[in-house]
Amino acid sequence: MLFVCYPRCSTCKKAQKWLDEKGIHYDLRDIKEENPSHDELKMWVEKSGLDIKRFFNTSGLLYKSMALKDKLPSMSMEEKLTLLSTDGMLVKRPILISDDAVLVGFREQEWEDTLL
Repeated sequence: MLFVCYPRCSTCKKAQKWLDEKGIHYDLRDIKEENPSHDELKMWVEKSGLDIKRFFNTSGLLYKSMALKDKLPSMSMEEKLTLLSTDGMLVKRPILISDDAVLVGFREQEWEDTLL
């Protein structure tokens, strides 16, 4: 299982603590140090069944400074994937990738229902 996070993010810390308390093994990846690639993001979006918009960190400073709220609706899927792969701070986190699922953001009940 891969746990993609930003170590200074409070939500990521909460998710990591939850995983540790449940005894769930994972490999940790710092999204700022190792940004997800275009191909990884494409695979995660497809596997998750979520709209790609859910993969954007809409509360992030970079998202806001780039005015992506207004730009995303007119962008193609390919353009969105390419944009997301340019900077980890654009990507919603944490992301947990298991054999069966991709979880974006930390909602404890969803993680519990999926993993336990």
